[in-house]
Amino acid sequence: MKRINTLEIWESEVDIMPVTGGITNQNFIVDDAGQKYFVRIGVDIPEHGIKRFSELAASRAANEIGLSPAVIHAEPGIMVLEYIDAEALTDKDIRQTDHLIEIISLIKRCHHDVPDAYRGPALVFWVFQVLRNYSLTLQESHSDWSPRVEKLNRIASHLENDVGEIELVFGHNDLLAANFLNDGHRIWLIDWDYAGFNSPLFDLGGLASNNNFSPEEELFLLQHYYGSEPDSILMKKYSAMKCASLLREAMWSMVSEIHSNINFDYAGYTRDNLALFDEAWDKHQSQYT
Repeated sequence: MKRINTLEIWESEVDIMPVTGGITNQNFIVDDAGQKYFVRIGVDIPEHGIKRFSELAASRAANEIGLSPAVIHAEPGIMVLEYIDAEALTDKDIRQTDHLIEIISLIKRCHHDVPDAYRGPALVFWVFQVLRNYSLTLQESHSDWSPRVEKLNRIASHLENDVGEIELVFGHNDLLAANFLNDGHRIWLIDWDYAGFNSPLFDLGGLASNNNFSPEEELFLLQHYYGSEPDSILMKKYSAMKCASLLREAMWSMVSEIHSNINFDYAGYTRDNLALFDEAWDKHQSQYT
């Protein structure tokens, strides 16, 4: 908090309140003479491919097109954002039809409009390369999960083949419920740590897998995103990318078990997401292999 106190942007002595619940960064609400701000502290995280220049550029672009709060100030390791008086959505909120329709619109605007406002070089978030890097990190770190990595690599290769050719869009790539804020009038999309060019199917699969979509809700998602009934080819690609999204979440947590200093039950998060991945992979195999 000392770092926050010394920022030259404040008009008075500030009141700093930690925000709990973050599993990647340290977050704070800062009150400066009655004006609130949201402050994120975090450096590059090579293990997860997080580069703060990219997060900053994506945050600014997302604000420019009306998706995300404004960036007030940024310097290495810290970003000060406009404070939005809003509540984070839950997975149940996400699945409400009116919310889901609005969220699909936000995702499409992210995919197709952010690049027009994005300044500077941009990253690519190809989940299968992320998984390959996680595998190497786990093996080099002698993770307790290392014995399972070889099998997971084989499955990931199979899924990459099933995804095949893709449409390239600008992805958010971290569509957890907590990254959607409802201020009572509209929904905001926040936290651009993992933003980069990707297949739209990763965001769609991630939204569904992170928020407990039923098969009917997944079909609704695809119909409204693409504007038509998904055919069998699209369904296979989507199923494979949904599996990859779950595997990435599990392996992200495996790596975080070793490298993160945040007080969070990563081991439990790993087990939960690995169980969801195993279930989705079994279903994918039974339908498409």
